[in-house]
Amino acid sequence: MTLTLHNTLTGHKAPFVPLDPTCITLYVCGPTVYNYVHIGNARPVVAFDVLFRLLQRLYPKVIYARNITDIDDKIMKAASDAGEPISAITDRFSAAFAEDMQALHALTPTIVPHATDHVDDMIAMIETLISKGHAYEAEGHVLFAVESMPDYGKLSKRSLDDMLAGARVEVAPYKRYAGDFVLWKPSSEDQPGWDSPWGRGRPGWHIECSAMIGRHLGPVIDIHGGGQDLIFPHHENEIAQGCCAHGTEYVRYWLHNGYINIDGEKMSKSLGNFRLVRELLKRYPGEVLRFALLTAQYRSPLNFSEELLEQAASTLDSLYYALLGRDAAIVPEQGYVLPDDHPLIRALCDDLNTPEAISVLHRIAGALNRAAPEDKPRLKAELLAAGQMMGLLNAEPSSWFQRDDAGEGALSADAIDALIMARRDAKKAKDFARADAIRAELDAAGITLEDTREGTRWSRK
Repeated sequence: MTLTLHNTLTGHKAPFVPLDPTCITLYVCGPTVYNYVHIGNARPVVAFDVLFRLLQRLYPKVIYARNITDIDDKIMKAASDAGEPISAITDRFSAAFAEDMQALHALTPTIVPHATDHVDDMIAMIETLISKGHAYEAEGHVLFAVESMPDYGKLSKRSLDDMLAGARVEVAPYKRYAGDFVLWKPSSEDQPGWDSPWGRGRPGWHIECSAMIGRHLGPVIDIHGGGQDLIFPHHENEIAQGCCAHGTEYVRYWLHNGYINIDGEKMSKSLGNFRLVRELLKRYPGEVLRFALLTAQYRSPLNFSEELLEQAASTLDSLYYALLGRDAAIVPEQGYVLPDDHPLIRALCDDLNTPEAISVLHRIAGALNRAAPEDKPRLKAELLAAGQMMGLLNAEPSSWFQRDDAGEGALSADAIDALIMARRDAKKAKDFARADAIRAELDAAGITLEDTREGTRWSRK
């Protein structure tokens, strides 16, 4: 099966041709850890997690790196405001990010490099850029000379004049050209810093990713992913650093996910309409958030709303219900593997077409609901294997329906089980009025009962 990807650099979709088919390299920009992450931060994690799963299916080895930016002016401000050491802020929110992404069933990348562990690599890369005439020192700063790169702007498709007009550029007297960007900047005594040939200081944001990629994945990598907002200036500047330092291309395929809108309006901290993943997880299972993020193809904008989350929960209910069935004795066929030409594999190989992949899940679930008993083990295994490719259907089906995420005031699972036992005892004592009253009480609380040969099942409406 041929994988095709939309390359931001070329502007069109093309077959993926790796540098080395025996080892694929993938890098995705991770968070700057000074607060809990919002749902916009989660979208690239989920989208490129699906890509990671697909690449692992198609190739024998995949090295996936997603960094942690743990030195940044925003982190310094957060630490100052909280009266805490920077390390306390970065450790806490790095751990929180890992927990939140695990709740969204994202696989752990092969490598999770932290910027502060790679300052020596950054310094070495800056020295190379200076020696090749692409960077210069000025008043304790080191800046990249964008005019030294003839095709600077090729990713964002902007000329230098356009970039200056469309971006907030720091005006500084030590810059040779207004668009030159910082590779290294001086640190005061109360700021974090490292010794360097240019004095005590700290790296600029853009050099961090380029240095970590060079250290762990090599001078040229197969795929670099991130949000659409990173195309300029971050990824444009990464290309400048990587190409000019190594004298080669830098990334062969650039992938960017679209923006998230909240109730039809672009999500923005300035508008106050961003949604923290940690808060959403108090109301919805991580799998619901993940499913919602996959309902649109990764490059398209996604309108994130309560309605979308409710639809995602309802759709997952229908898939889990197909797995649960009426006969729990039917187990999935052992050792089932999706064939290479399976419709779900084809959908994902078409530039991660997750909406089509979700349609495939629906079709398998529908077939499972209608199937004869002898066909159900294979179809159950097929649905589970297809879900796994998407990072979905991770729960045991009966547990999915008995989860405690119905909100404040809802009956707990223990309380529901106690009422079901009381109903069973009432039926044994032939107190059918009491049994019916318990059923009505549970129904009023949003609990549906289903009596099967294996006992009574319950689910939330």
